[in-house]
Amino acid sequence: MTIQFNDPAMNKLTNTQALILTRASIRPGNIALPLPEGLHGAAAKMSVGKVIANGFIEEVDANLRRNEPLWRETGDGHGTTLIATDAGLDAIGIDPVVVKTMMGLRDAKPEAIIAAQRPDTKQARLISMLQRPEGATIAEVAEALGWLHHSIRGAISGSLKRKLGLQVTSEKNAKRGRIYRICREE
Repeated sequence: MTIQFNDPAMNKLTNTQALILTRASIRPGNIALPLPEGLHGAAAKMSVGKVIANGFIEEVDANLRRNEPLWRETGDGHGTTLIATDAGLDAIGIDPVVVKTMMGLRDAKPEAIIAAQRPDTKQARLISMLQRPEGATIAEVAEALGWLHHSIRGAISGSLKRKLGLQVTSEKNAKRGRIYRICREE
């Protein structure tokens, strides 16, 4: 199964290949390893081979002093690792310059950068609402996104808190009810 994107370059990617590139975009040096859980052997070789052929990932010498993960050993005591290229980042809709700049910021959350790069998603809209100084209530989010209340609470606790590692706080307000906000870590 493949995801259909507006950009023709992105239509060359399967879900697995897009996931490999997305994960690489949030890692230091855009390293594409480790691969998603359960992807190994011939399936890994085929998925990686196709993104290498498209120029979205390249095989480079691994820096063993930095404990970079190995893709394969070359036989002469060296190994290679995989890194996402600028074309690979661009293929998933992420501006490579923005990623490099944001990675340089001390308190930036890499996963939040990805959501910010795709402002048309409901998750990005949710994050935007919770980042406002006034925050947002469950009812306000439900009205804006068309989600049910339990789906919003699940997205906050699952996607935002656990997966993205964002600090989401809530407080009771006499007029508006419970207000949720994303706080910057100090």
